[in-house]
Amino acid sequence: MSARRMSRSEMQASAASGALTPEAEAAAPFRLPPAAGAVGDSASAAALARIDAAIREINAAKILPLLGKAADALRGEDHKAAADWAIKALQQDERSGLAWHLLAIAREKAGDFRTSLQCYESALQLLPDEAEIANDLGRLAYRLDMKDAAAKLFLHYLDRYPGSEEAANNLACVLRDDNRYDDAVAVLRPVIQASPAQPLLWNTLGTVLAEQGDPSSAITFFDEALRLDPHFAKARYNRGNARLPLGQYDEALVDCEAAMAEPLAPDEASMMRLARSTILLCLGRIGEGWDAYEERLVPEFHDVTHFMIDRPKWTPESELSGRSLLLMGEQGLGDEVLFASTVPDVLEALGPQGRLAIAVEKRLVGLFQRSFPQAEIGAHATYKVDAHTIRGAPFVKDFEAIDLWAPLASPLRRFRRSVEAYPDRPSFLKADPERVAHWRGELAALGPAPKVGILWKSLKLTGARRRYFSPFEHWEPVLRTPGVRLVNLQYGDCEAEIAEARTRFGVDIWTPPGVDLKNDLDEVAALSCAVDLVTGFANATTNIAAACGAETWLISPPGVWPKLGTDRYPWYPQARVFNPEEQAWRPTMEAIAAALTERFGL
Repeated sequence: MSARRMSRSEMQASAASGALTPEAEAAAPFRLPPAAGAVGDSASAAALARIDAAIREINAAKILPLLGKAADALRGEDHKAAADWAIKALQQDERSGLAWHLLAIAREKAGDFRTSLQCYESALQLLPDEAEIANDLGRLAYRLDMKDAAAKLFLHYLDRYPGSEEAANNLACVLRDDNRYDDAVAVLRPVIQASPAQPLLWNTLGTVLAEQGDPSSAITFFDEALRLDPHFAKARYNRGNARLPLGQYDEALVDCEAAMAEPLAPDEASMMRLARSTILLCLGRIGEGWDAYEERLVPEFHDVTHFMIDRPKWTPESELSGRSLLLMGEQGLGDEVLFASTVPDVLEALGPQGRLAIAVEKRLVGLFQRSFPQAEIGAHATYKVDAHTIRGAPFVKDFEAIDLWAPLASPLRRFRRSVEAYPDRPSFLKADPERVAHWRGELAALGPAPKVGILWKSLKLTGARRRYFSPFEHWEPVLRTPGVRLVNLQYGDCEAEIAEARTRFGVDIWTPPGVDLKNDLDEVAALSCAVDLVTGFANATTNIAAACGAETWLISPPGVWPKLGTDRYPWYPQARVFNPEEQAWRPTMEAIAAALTERFGL
C-alpha cells in the first residue's frame, strides 16, 4: 500500500505553521527515473513476523500487549491505530526499541516521513544489532534522497547478510544514482553469480548500464530479466526506456504498454503512464501525448508538484474569453521557457477583457514582463514538506479574482495538438533592445570575425542525462573552426573547460565580463541576440536564445521528446537541429564546424 498523500489543506496548514522548507533551486527538468530502486517493505508479512518474534522475547509485561496491538494494526493497514498503540507503549517505556520501530513503520506508511526517520533513528540507537532496522531506515533515507546515509545503512545490512539479494540491490541503486557505476556493478556481480536466476538483480544491472549511457548493453540485461520472469513489469518498462535513445519508438511503446498491463503499485503505474505520454510525443502522436502528459499532476506520481491554488482548474474545453487565468510555471527553467510558447495563444483567447497572470521562476520574471506586458508576471515559490514538493504564487494577492488556473504545459492540450499547430513564429520572448545594442558594441570591439556563442553542458549531468551531452574534448572541431570568435554562454563553473580550450586547442573563448550567466537571464537573452549564432545542447540558455529569435543551432540526440516525432524543434522554427546517432559526437561536431564555415563564408 502506498503512503498517503498530503491534502491541500494539510499543506496550507504546514505553510501557516512555518513547517515548509524553501527550495534553493527551481524544480528539476522533467525526467523519469529507472524502475529499479530500494526494495523491501517494513510492514511485510515477513518483517512483521520478525517483530512478533522479538515481542515474544521481551519481558516487559506492561508494554507487551501494546506492542502486539500495534503490530496487529499494521497488518490491518490501520496506520493511525498502530501509531497510537506504539505511542502508548513508549509512554510506558520510552527506551523500547521495538516501540520506536513500530512507530517508525506506522508513520512511514502514513506518509509522515520526517517523523518516521526520527523514529527509525531512535530504534536503531536502542537496538544497534538489529540490521533489519538499518535496512528499513536505509529505504526511507533513499526515498528522501539522503543517498549517503542510505548507502551506509544498506552497507551495514549487507555486512550482516552478505548474500542478501535485497541488500545488494538496494546498495547498487544508491551507487548508481550517485554515478558510481563501477561500484554498483561490483556490488551486483558476486550476488548475481551466486543467484543467477534472480530477475531483480539483472534488471538493476540493466539500469546501471542505461544510466551510464549504454542502452544497447542495458537491453541485454533487461532481456535476461524478462526471460526469467516474462511478467516483470519494471524490466519491460526499463527496456522500453532504453530503446528511446536508440530511436526505437514503436518498440518502446509496446514495452511500456505491456508493462502497464501487469499488476502495479499506484506510483509505478503513474510513472509508466507518464512515460507513455513522452513516447507518444516522440512518435508524433502529439494530441494524445499532451493529454496523457497530465499524468504528471496526479497525486500518485512519485515526483508530483502540488500546487497551492484553490481555484477551478482550466481544461481544454474551458471558455477563456473575458476571464481571468493564472498559469503556473513548472519543471525546469528551460521547460518554463519552452511551455511559454502558448502564451500568445492564451492572450488571444482571453481577449481584451481577459486577464492573465503567470508565475515563473524568479530569474525569468524580467524577461517575461517585457515579453508579455499584457500579463501580470511574478515569481512562484517552491517548498518541501517532508518529501512532498509544493508550489504557490505569493505575488497573487486576491485569488478570488482568478477564474481558472493551469500548469504552464497544460494549454498545449488545446493549442498544440499537431505539428502543424506550432506556428511559424520567429520568437515569443523579447530581449532588452538596449542591452542587445550594448553587447553588440562589446562584441564589435573583439574584431570583425562572426561571434558564435557556445554551450556544452548542463549543471544537472546526473545519470542518463549524461548521454545527451558530449564530453568537452569532442568539441574540438567546433573550437578550431577558423575565422570565428567564440563567446562563452555556458553557465556554472566552466573555468576548467575554458582553460582546456586555451592550452590544448589554442582557442580563446571570450567570457562576457560582469555577467552571471546562470542568474542574469535578461543579460543572457540580450547576449544571445547580440551574437551572430548560438549553438549547443538543449538547456535553459539555448531555449532562451531560440525563444528570443536568435539564430540557434541545437544538438539533439534521439529519444528527445520536444522534437515531437520530427528531426527539428517545432517550438523554434528558426532553429537548426543537429541529430547525432547514439553518442556519435565527433561526426556531429565535425558537421557543425563545416556548417559554420559555410554559414559565414569562411
